[in-house]
Amino acid sequence: MLAGKIVTILILATLLAALGAWVVGWRYRAAMKRLMQAPVDADSTAPSASSPPAPEMAPPARVTLADNRRAHWRLLGWFCGLTLLIALTRTVITQWIADGPITIKTVATLGAAYAWPVLPVLAVIGRWSRWRFVGAMLLWFVAAVALLTWRTTEAVSFVQVLKWMSFDIGLPLLVVTALCLGGTSRAIAPWLAPLFVLLLWSSQAGIDLLEIAFNAGSPIAHAFINLFGGTGAIVAAALLPWLIAGWPVRQVGRWLAHAYSRRAISELFYLFTAVWLITLTGPALGAIHNLGWGALVVFTPLLWIPLAAWLMPHLARKPEGRPPTLLVLRVFQQDANVQALFDKVIERWRVNGNTVLIAGTDLVDRTIDADDIFTFLDGHLGERFIRHPADLDARLAAFEFQPDNDGRHRVNECYCHDTTWQQALDRLVVSSDVVLMDLRNFKVRNAGCIHELNVLARASRLARVVVLINDETELAAAQAAASGAPAARFAWLAQRSGKKVEVASVLAALLARAQHASFI
Repeated sequence: MLAGKIVTILILATLLAALGAWVVGWRYRAAMKRLMQAPVDADSTAPSASSPPAPEMAPPARVTLADNRRAHWRLLGWFCGLTLLIALTRTVITQWIADGPITIKTVATLGAAYAWPVLPVLAVIGRWSRWRFVGAMLLWFVAAVALLTWRTTEAVSFVQVLKWMSFDIGLPLLVVTALCLGGTSRAIAPWLAPLFVLLLWSSQAGIDLLEIAFNAGSPIAHAFINLFGGTGAIVAAALLPWLIAGWPVRQVGRWLAHAYSRRAISELFYLFTAVWLITLTGPALGAIHNLGWGALVVFTPLLWIPLAAWLMPHLARKPEGRPPTLLVLRVFQQDANVQALFDKVIERWRVNGNTVLIAGTDLVDRTIDADDIFTFLDGHLGERFIRHPADLDARLAAFEFQPDNDGRHRVNECYCHDTTWQQALDRLVVSSDVVLMDLRNFKVRNAGCIHELNVLARASRLARVVVLINDETELAAAQAAASGAPAARFAWLAQRSGKKVEVASVLAALLARAQHASFI
């Protein structure tokens, strides 16, 4: 019964986390839009007449496209190798528990089948589409069943392998797919899942307590059931414990946010750990009958994760100089374009450099993190918005420019009202090394982009500005706005309308020397 309760809690927590992610994402966007449009004092929001002086900064590291590719493949290699190590360790432990054969053939075969948890991490790194992710998960399941059917003895039929793998891999696959399906769910649901697990565990404890009290003939239990009725009493017993569990659950959420904000955990390692925790729950439940609490030994492969998180930054190649900072600007209300650009280009940039931008509803799915989620749930999102110059100083001081343990740099945002973004832009420009500006579908009526081009043209220390354009871009107006810039500062990179972003060409333009950045 304990195993059944745990599986039920896990499934319900997954469904609630996926639903909660959709609700939080929807409400977060609505709150962002409302706060951006909120009025502020006019005397504190006037844009600067000229760019502020550039701060004293060390030269950025010289990063090439080859460096970026190596860092990207190094990141993939680390997580693939860590996955294989955990899968092989899990195989040895579960075979030992089951008194099964521990041979090279057995460990290699089962280890390969059990290595699927790398897929969600690859999906986050590569920003896979939901259908690509689902297809990859299903393909891995089919391949695992085929591999085990081929390598097992004739005494084990295909149907037996299918049933076994459906429980061992199929259920975790479904749970992880539900948590990671789609941008909003992938960004928010994994952080909500442990909170719902705790709430549902308290619900189960309430139901169990009611059952125990009723069987013991407690008059309180009988009065409770008479008051609410049979079904109502069960529902009440499940929900009332939330009044007690609510505070500690909220503290767990705040602890996660705090741990993330001080870089104790990263997005990739958190997701990777959560996926493996879900994966190992099945074999641990299967071992409870024979081992009792000793079944927790199944979770010992997780110890490889903190070791890897400690090793990765120590073994990483240290560039000479500080990581370069990229400022991302775009035409707003072009959500699909900028999201695709973020998925393909910015995610690759993050393995070598920092990213700063002005927050908007178009990139919520891509930039929201644990700190953002729980700040919003606590009702403090408005405190992040810039209303006065002092707010801007505090926000910039809170930017995190150190990489996570996995080597990726975070995306830092300025939350601005419609009347304060110009001040934030001035400060972001002087602290950035290179700018990526998406002007696909730009029109003269996009006055904000005209202002941004003017600021970029007169900035004192920018190395280069890479501007994406397409057939719909009103190029003459854009180039006129940037006409006062130093020679070769602007690189106008043409992209075909309706075609995917050419990742290599954009990254090459961002990483190239300014005097070589001429594309038109």
